[in-house]
Amino acid sequence: MRYLITARVETVQSFDHGYYLLVKSIQELREKKEGIVTVGIGGPSGSGKSSLAEKVASVIGCTVVSMENYRDGFDEGNDLGSIDFDMLVRNLEDLTKGEDTLIPVFDYQQKKRVGSKTIKSASSGVVIVDGTYALHAKLRSLLDIRVAVVGGVHFSLLSKVRYDIGDSCSLDYLIDSIFPLFRKHIEPDLHHAQIRINNSFVSSFREAIYKLKCKSEAAEDILLMLFKEMKLNRYFIEMYLRPPSASEEARINDWIKVRQSGIRYYLSLGDQRIVDKNFIIRPKAEFEVGRMTLGGLLALGYAVVVSYKRASKSVDNGNVSLSLETIDTLGETFMVLRGTNRKTVGTEALKMGINEPWITKSYLELILERKGVPRLNTPPLLPNTSLTTSQDRMIAAPRPIRVPPNLVTRLEDLSQPWTRSPTKSKMEPIVATWHFISSDPPQADSSTIDPSSFRDTVKLAPMPDSYDLDRGLLLAVQAIQALLENKGFPVIVGIGGPSGSGKTSLAHKMANIVGCEVVSLESYYKSEQVKDFKYDDFSSLDLSLLSKNIDDIRNGQRTKVPIFDLETGVQSGFKELEVSEDCGVIIFEGVYALHPDIRKSLDLWIAVVGGVHSHLISRVQRDKSRVGCFMSQNEIMMTVFPMFQQFIEPHLVHAHLKIRNDFDPVLSPESSLFVLKSNKQVAYQDILKILDPAKFCSSVQNFIDIYLKLPGLPTNGQLTEGDCIRVRICEGRFALLIREPIREGNFIIQPKVDFDISISTVAGLLNLGYQAVAYIEASAFIYQDGKILIEVDHLQDAPNPYLQIKGVDKDAVAAAGSMLKLDGSYTTKSYLQIVLERLPASGRGSGGIHTQQAARLQELVEFIQSQGSSSASESSPIREVSPVEGVIEDMQSRIRRLERWHTINTVLWTFLMSALVGYSLYQRKRQ
Repeated sequence: MRYLITARVETVQSFDHGYYLLVKSIQELREKKEGIVTVGIGGPSGSGKSSLAEKVASVIGCTVVSMENYRDGFDEGNDLGSIDFDMLVRNLEDLTKGEDTLIPVFDYQQKKRVGSKTIKSASSGVVIVDGTYALHAKLRSLLDIRVAVVGGVHFSLLSKVRYDIGDSCSLDYLIDSIFPLFRKHIEPDLHHAQIRINNSFVSSFREAIYKLKCKSEAAEDILLMLFKEMKLNRYFIEMYLRPPSASEEARINDWIKVRQSGIRYYLSLGDQRIVDKNFIIRPKAEFEVGRMTLGGLLALGYAVVVSYKRASKSVDNGNVSLSLETIDTLGETFMVLRGTNRKTVGTEALKMGINEPWITKSYLELILERKGVPRLNTPPLLPNTSLTTSQDRMIAAPRPIRVPPNLVTRLEDLSQPWTRSPTKSKMEPIVATWHFISSDPPQADSSTIDPSSFRDTVKLAPMPDSYDLDRGLLLAVQAIQALLENKGFPVIVGIGGPSGSGKTSLAHKMANIVGCEVVSLESYYKSEQVKDFKYDDFSSLDLSLLSKNIDDIRNGQRTKVPIFDLETGVQSGFKELEVSEDCGVIIFEGVYALHPDIRKSLDLWIAVVGGVHSHLISRVQRDKSRVGCFMSQNEIMMTVFPMFQQFIEPHLVHAHLKIRNDFDPVLSPESSLFVLKSNKQVAYQDILKILDPAKFCSSVQNFIDIYLKLPGLPTNGQLTEGDCIRVRICEGRFALLIREPIREGNFIIQPKVDFDISISTVAGLLNLGYQAVAYIEASAFIYQDGKILIEVDHLQDAPNPYLQIKGVDKDAVAAAGSMLKLDGSYTTKSYLQIVLERLPASGRGSGGIHTQQAARLQELVEFIQSQGSSSASESSPIREVSPVEGVIEDMQSRIRRLERWHTINTVLWTFLMSALVGYSLYQRKRQ
């Protein structure tokens, strides 16, 4: 009997939410049926379906069958006729019957099948079929769950082409040109999916590749030693396509890069890279496309202006890879070091004794310098940062930046099916350009310009729009480079935003790219303010010490930055900091980093909103709607984050760069933490044996977890973590712990999402009607070495402690558990479930609060309300709203409602008239 998930999910999911929904669906179906669960993930090339399959497999531990291995020879890349469906059907039927099966292995270099491998049915509880045609009619009857993925480079390429050639061609014509099989053979199958995903992720510097490149002669001795270890040659053909409407001054960032490897084609939009010192930094920006996509681009007028062959040999030592690359057009060989960590790549280069000369130009630039570009008078030049006066460029007025709800604003967007690219007549350029403005233009009679006065009067012009996190990261690094080039060092950066917005994560990713230090404003807390829970107050910062540190850095002097112990609430010392000319950059991040008293000393202002901050507001709005009470996001924000709108947001609107962090930190597989939990006793000496002694550190924490729930929310019997918002009180600080874990086998896979909040935020949740329904009190002994974290938790009134092993590497966590001999003793129960099970069932009250916990909960609530209300009232004076402002806000609200109703009515009338016309034509045909 074949089971199907109960119904199709009507809404189109984001990649993160779709991943979470798919894992949960597989787990639910696996419990209901015997035998294997079969999943099909289909979609166009470059949409992200293979990435989804790999991420699900890393959690579920399933078998992924790629349809690419079922090619029967070589037939124009993505052609439907080249897929051996009969063999794939036989393989799936064997597995569903509980029989082992042999699947083919296809070699793309040799363009033929080279063998087969066995898949054992006993070890394949879940099988995922990944491929463009995974939802084809021949396979659908064998699939339990059908998933369609669109977006990624598929949408980006369509938008890029529309931007290049304008509106002279319809969207259908463009799709048929560059994806000729999509509308006929792929798109119809996608509508049969039960889970539909729109992947907005394209490329990102969040996981950048760092490269050092030199000519092979500079590393001849090293290459001689490693030559025998290098793998066989791999051959690539790399082509750059120039848009048909490009002018003579077209930039290489506007070109499309296509890389051919055997019969596989990979595409990236523009020459996306950052050059910093000797490093070439590239995002993971290549996606596989079909061969016919290249032909379609050429037919639309794109021209191959540069093409060369690259032969590569490589060896990997675990930290970096070393490649020997020969470029036929240049007739030269280069040595390239690659890695995902800048410091590691630099350290390995020093170990090899290679100092210089490093080459930071791409192969494309080297070829353009030597050969030039056919049919162009001069080679395209890289964009330079332009310098203009304040009168040369209009700067848009600052506007609040918030993550907007996903509303349809244009009628033409409604007319396109979910499988198509969003309708756009224009697309933002891949890389925006930073400009400078002069607040004090030099006098006409001045013959010389003082460099120091130039630095003081020339400033960055703010970007008029806001950007997503990936593009914002790229623009932030480019802004630093522009400042270093035009103003010199040091460049002092400030990143501000509400708690949980992602500003700290952005700061450290920027620091990894440019190789600089990050200083948190939390280091400048005053002990007396922290003891009064005034974390969100600007007055809690030691502004005089911060100003001194910034002045010292500005003057090129060493300075002593404070170290604040957040657990004890006191300053624990200082560390020396110096910004050298070699680096030239320092980043300050914190809630008030863009306050006027701080930002006046900074060169680059970056604002970040969204992230968990927005998630909490959405969670409260969702809970309220489930109990029949609608609240606007603005009402919730004013109550839960009373400081934000009055004291934080006004500073963010002045930022040079505004970033919307719409990355889902709760459901995303990118932030997963694998956890094993056991109550078996383990000796301290045994824990020390499995941790690296050189990196070992330990700490002790006492915490209380309070579970807040909105009355009226439906529950399935016993209270669970998913029903509640969990607030942790640890050493006087408050943190929001968001957990929607996946439990798979012995593992708990949970997001790494804990963020500090003020006591006024907790009081705000209570004011919105949330009730404290349970609590946990515990002491935690934490031991870690940077890869594995072992936490021994002593729960109050529990006879034995619980041990948790945590890490981002699932295999490393499992190995640590085996070394501690914990196999067979694991539990996936939450601490809330463990504590509630120990309480007598007879003591549970009507409100869900146990009598043994009621008194302590009341004490905690009274403490939060008293401290939270006083903290908010002291630091948040009521802002008087003038009658004019009230009228304007009311009118704006009415206009927005009218616009929405106008859009809805237009769509309804369009559908109604279409139905009437269709019916009249039908009647006329019958007559």
